[in-house]
Amino acid sequence: MRIISGKLKGKIFSIPKNLSKIRPTTDRAKESLFNILNNKIIFNNKLVVDLFCGIGSISYEFVSRGISKIYSLDINAMCIQYIRKKSIDFNIQNKILALKYNVFFFLKKNRNLNSDIIFADPPYGMEDKYFLLLINLCFNNELIKKNGILIIEHPVNKQIFCDNKNYINTKKYGRICFSFFTKKN
Repeated sequence: MRIISGKLKGKIFSIPKNLSKIRPTTDRAKESLFNILNNKIIFNNKLVVDLFCGIGSISYEFVSRGISKIYSLDINAMCIQYIRKKSIDFNIQNKILALKYNVFFFLKKNRNLNSDIIFADPPYGMEDKYFLLLINLCFNNELIKKNGILIIEHPVNKQIFCDNKNYINTKKYGRICFSFFTKKN
């Protein structure tokens, strides 16, 4: 895997053998996602939260593009250790705060986080009710600034988001989708 753009463009990282069940976002999907984001936001001085971050593929892309701080959360301690090691290797340890956390506990505990972007890549097998809980916690607990963006990566068969008042749209890339939400007035 590689970082596709920004100051870290071309840096290589791989899935460690002890984390073989991790499902990072593909380079093609990452490139498409960040093309969309490049047209919507300026990355400098933004606070980003990467939920279910795995080995940090999305976190590295955000840092490479100039965000000021990212919280990278995963329940898997080996993933967090990997991100911390790569952060040192890439000399970005002052930008990434990698935390071993149950995502739902974090979202309930950290009210008023006021992030600019929350990216979530939950396990594809997660029940619909938890996808909906994730959305509700992000918006009801003031975790996203006004006009901030929540992005959820999910398989194509998860089409449960359209009724949410904060839903914007869904973009499909092969077998995965990114659904976008924003905090409206």
